[in-house]
Amino acid sequence: MPERRTVALVTLGCARNEVDSEELAGRLAADGWELVEEASDADVAVVNTCGFVEAAKKDSVDALLEANDLKDHGRTQAVVAVGCMAERYGKELAEALPEADGVLGFDDYADISDRLQTILNGGIHASHTPRDRRKLLPLSPAERQDATDVALPGHAQDTAPEDLPEGVAPVSGPRAPLRRRLGTSPVASVKLASGCDRRCSFCAIPSFRGSFISRRPSDVLGETRWLAEQGVKEVMLVSENNTSYGKDLGDIRLLETLLPELAEVDGIERVRVSYLQPAEMRPGLIDVLTSTPKIAPYFDLSFQHSAPGVLRAMRRFGDTERFLELLETVRGKAPQAGVRSNFIVGFPGETEADFAELERFLTGARLDAVGVFGYSDEDGTEAVSYDNKLDADVIAERLEHLSRLAEELTAQRAEERLGESLEVLVESVDGEDGAVGRAAHQAPETDGQVVFTTGDGLVPGRMVVAKVVGTEGVDLVAECLEEAAR
Repeated sequence: MPERRTVALVTLGCARNEVDSEELAGRLAADGWELVEEASDADVAVVNTCGFVEAAKKDSVDALLEANDLKDHGRTQAVVAVGCMAERYGKELAEALPEADGVLGFDDYADISDRLQTILNGGIHASHTPRDRRKLLPLSPAERQDATDVALPGHAQDTAPEDLPEGVAPVSGPRAPLRRRLGTSPVASVKLASGCDRRCSFCAIPSFRGSFISRRPSDVLGETRWLAEQGVKEVMLVSENNTSYGKDLGDIRLLETLLPELAEVDGIERVRVSYLQPAEMRPGLIDVLTSTPKIAPYFDLSFQHSAPGVLRAMRRFGDTERFLELLETVRGKAPQAGVRSNFIVGFPGETEADFAELERFLTGARLDAVGVFGYSDEDGTEAVSYDNKLDADVIAERLEHLSRLAEELTAQRAEERLGESLEVLVESVDGEDGAVGRAAHQAPETDGQVVFTTGDGLVPGRMVVAKVVGTEGVDLVAECLEEAAR
């Protein structure tokens, strides 16, 4: 009988990382590893790191150090870093953090079982030298689908084994990734694409995630069907830029065709699209998002700022008036539509007038959820070389001011929903905390939630109609009216 090998996956960062962790879990389970929830119960703790901004990188390092502490008084024998931070820094991270027994990049994912076994046996797997992953794929998007020798998390190129343990499945065709769910939530993410072709001057993601490449519609549909079989009721489509989906498949409007097909998958109650670029929004996509049954009228729009000069320095497009017109168009078609966005304050050269313009936009936008970040230099980005950097205390002051304003405005937006009837997906029912769910305008983790006045008769995964009777900041308090008719 083979020796018992246990592994725990600790996931930080965005929903894309969560999908990658479930792919790693599928690969490991298929090769005989036993997956456990707690790192203290595992022979190997795998930390799926985030490398986006300084705060996220610090969280990743803290998680690695915390897992390393378990080696002194627990079962854990090895700690391994994977994910964006590991890919972005490679050898540099390994040298700076000797507590990690291994630092594995995306190219190691196909052989993750062998890599972990080597490390568990006391061997050393050399950390990779980081490289610009944009250069691994053809410049022309149309030629990228044939680049099967490039490691793309979520786009596995190897053939799945025939005998798979229960709960593990190739979620679509013969070249599809294995996947095993790491939780029981009725909501799961599906990767629509990987990488990004945009060149925002503050963002390093394209350099370590690579150029944009879409997954084929059949693969996305296959994975959604498999998730529905696992009890998932809502799928959230994720990528670095969903509005570009299909451009490398010869059809930039492919998302408009795919969404109704996903909505028809048996068992799926809601489909949500995240990560939309305002400059790439088109009338047909707005129509599909606001009028298709089971498609959430939800707009996760990456505005980042609204002052034209700052946006141009960011290598982005738009301004306050155009953004407000976009929101007016959306709400003209779906008055209850949810809108969220993130903003950067203190970008190099941002004047007081620019900051006031951003305040003007936020005040008029009526956003449901807002994330505000203070600018900081990111290795390898164009903005690092910019002049007119703002003092740290100025950035901190603007961050505090805009965060406070955003909190007030989103609370006001929640109050506007008093009396509305919403379809709410019940996500958890707890004896102490009661029942909690999310409406169409609320994405997991990033937005608010719906707290039910009573959990009687509610079970996770059930879609119900509820009336908003109160608010708690961005959260809504609602009473259940009836089960949603489908």
